Amino acid sequence: MTAGSEPAVGRAVGAYLDHLAVERGLAANSLSSYRRDLERYAAFLAASDRSRLSEVDEALVADFLASLRTGDDQHAPLAASSAGRAVVAVRGLHRFALREGWTSGDPAREVKPPVPARRLPKALPVDQVEALLRAPDEATPLGLRDRALLELLYGTGARISEAVGLDVDDLDTGPGTGSDTGLVRLDGKGGKQRIVPVGSYAVRAVQAYLVRARPALAARGTGTPALLLNARGGRLSRQSAWTVLRSAALRAGLTAEVSPHTLRHCFATHLLDGGADVRVVQELLGHASVTTTQVYTLVTVDRLREVWAASHPRARRAPQSSTRGS
Repeated sequence: MTAGSEPAVGRAVGAYLDHLAVERGLAANSLSSYRRDLERYAAFLAASDRSRLSEVDEALVADFLASLRTGDDQHAPLAASSAGRAVVAVRGLHRFALREGWTSGDPAREVKPPVPARRLPKALPVDQVEALLRAPDEATPLGLRDRALLELLYGTGARISEAVGLDVDDLDTGPGTGSDTGLVRLDGKGGKQRIVPVGSYAVRAVQAYLVRARPALAARGTGTPALLLNARGGRLSRQSAWTVLRSAALRAGLTAEVSPHTLRHCFATHLLDGGADVRVVQELLGHASVTTTQVYTLVTVDRLREVWAASHPRARRAPQSSTRGS
């Protein structure tokens, strides 16, 4: 193929896929996805009587994106994430054609992939959280540890990785912190530290664990400053902490989906439901931007709407007016 001479769409797609495989070293699965998306694009262009990429304009690329979302006789509608992947492939193809000198412009440059719908965080009702926290068997050392872990996750909004990374000295329940409350130092993302209050429930659970369980667990290991220990006396891993959470959910009989961030989501949502300022919640969660925290306000607005609809006398459907005959 002579440099600068434009090939037909099918050959252009083949050349681009070769480029991705040889020069970019794209993985086989990714290459297969690109091939599937670009073959669909080539078929769309053929149905639109376009045999060369130079014949494509921005409106046609936008029409292709719309066809992905609506589907046709041969294809089901694609979710935003799948359609976005196809648009990325198409944009790459047109950039490649421009770089090779086959086209004089890039009609796909301004066509943006669809934004996937934001998934709202899952927050359990307070009564289900309490059932989850009560689930561990506190008659055993591991049960005491599990209760301390769960109370810390819900009481501080810590990520699981932050909780298992705690050392004993990171928790302060001494004088000056309040009669039965404390403070904890959490190491967040990017090495950023933050100080978060710890409520009385979490403090009592941690103290019970430190007195009645940690010494026995520590005796099985070689010595570690970690607050939360595994059965062998070493630091509890993130995976094991996630297993603790899942096991507690099963013991509590919860049917809702539980994820590693469940108690963190509950912490944020319940604070906002209780009237906390979103910027305070941002600081407690360790979010770099308040925009990240504001997703929880969407959950709270939904909750406010439910309460309003159930409680306000004007929220109920108005009666149909009847027309009286004269």
